[in-house]
Amino acid sequence: MLSTFLSHQWKSFWRSRNKAGSIAAQIVLGFFMLYFLVVAIGIGFWMTTLIDKFMPGINPAVVFNGLILYYFLLDLAVRIQMQDLPTLSVVPYLHLKISRKTIVNFLNLKSLVSFFNILPIFIFFPFIFINISASAGTVGVLAYLVSIIGLTVFNNFLVLYIKRKAINNVAVFAAGIVVILGLAASDYYGFISIRDFSNLVFQNVAVYPILALIFPVAAFAVYYMNAKFLESNLYTEELSTKDDKKVSTDYPFLNNFGKAGELAALELKLILRHKRSRSSVIMGFLFLCYGFFFYRMPLIAGNEFGKMLFAAVFMTGITISVYGQFMYAWQSSHFDGLLSNKINYKDFIKAKFLLFTISSTLITVLSSFYGFMSYKLLILHAAAYIYNLGVGTVVVLYFANFNYKRLDITASASFNWQGVGATQWLLGLPLLLLPMIIYVPFGILNLPYWGLATIAFLGLVGLLMRNFWVDVIVRKFEKQRYKIAEGFRE
Repeated sequence: MLSTFLSHQWKSFWRSRNKAGSIAAQIVLGFFMLYFLVVAIGIGFWMTTLIDKFMPGINPAVVFNGLILYYFLLDLAVRIQMQDLPTLSVVPYLHLKISRKTIVNFLNLKSLVSFFNILPIFIFFPFIFINISASAGTVGVLAYLVSIIGLTVFNNFLVLYIKRKAINNVAVFAAGIVVILGLAASDYYGFISIRDFSNLVFQNVAVYPILALIFPVAAFAVYYMNAKFLESNLYTEELSTKDDKKVSTDYPFLNNFGKAGELAALELKLILRHKRSRSSVIMGFLFLCYGFFFYRMPLIAGNEFGKMLFAAVFMTGITISVYGQFMYAWQSSHFDGLLSNKINYKDFIKAKFLLFTISSTLITVLSSFYGFMSYKLLILHAAAYIYNLGVGTVVVLYFANFNYKRLDITASASFNWQGVGATQWLLGLPLLLLPMIIYVPFGILNLPYWGLATIAFLGLVGLLMRNFWVDVIVRKFEKQRYKIAEGFRE
């Protein structure tokens, strides 16, 4: 029966109206996945060298053991933000002689085909085969492999369970975020050490390989919870929400993000079809060369990141600042129509976050060519990228509620000051100056990497709290929307 489901999904893809767009999107996504897989392979094979460089004098196996649970905690946080629920048009099958258990098993097994589940294999397995095998032997290697696979599958189904429960109860999702934030804060302030705990766990796994079975057992338990939840809720409307949405966009991959994806697709069409918005996006790509004015080998060799931080934050977040400074104003000509339509404001704001995330990720990946100058610039860009996603997006969208100036998107962007006001200039203060202010004490104390880690941590906290910030921005938007509309009519 599973092969029949796969056959139906395959035929559905090839017979869809947006087949060409879907193929193009998959090819683009495939290149990005290939890029990150190559990076993961590099980390896996050169992890010992990286550990010796950043943590000299410490046994690489100890550092590796300490990083495993760190990775999977971060993996869990990223999955909560980005991993989609696997869907299947179950309605046509419900009246047929097909057991609900079969449909549920297909939905759960389909979720295992995910980029998040492949990445740990390339990051951890090379180090395990090269280093762990020398000290722990074949049995120890097998124990590590079982542990990594078990943790990967556990995260996969735990996130699915949290998201499915959150459909009916937002408190479940909030509890998951609070737990992750609590663990991160406890580790940061020294109440507990995730690294020490991780090292303790995997040192015992190396000595007592039978302990590795704990992880696949936990993964099976979460899988069982998912299966039971789906079996008892297979007929609810939420499980087929993705089948009810429109698929008429030219960017089918955005359909995976629900209503927010539909709104993001409409805005993407607006960007590419009008002169001023299109010029703003092109300008963002041109500013990729900005680093050549700031990045100098003496600064890189001396780890003087404070003098290069502005360029990194500016480049990785250029689309956020250039396009985001006129947020809502891009839609000023039809803003009244948005208010009168049945549009969920939360989905409206999430669509903005989605566009910022996609554009900033694309720019950051393209800017990775600076890594040929030094790997340190990749670390600098990574910290700036996380900061922009976690903090920059929130700042831009919050300040957008105070922009009442109408914008003509059909006009050229060159020397065009229409729509520019005090709000746009104030945006630069927290967006570009805050990371430099945070970095200053670390630069004075000659702790450059700790400074970057703090900036990245601030961005990560913002990412984990994204749903909270969405609610804050929505409440502000609801208070300001009539003032904004009145300003756009002038």
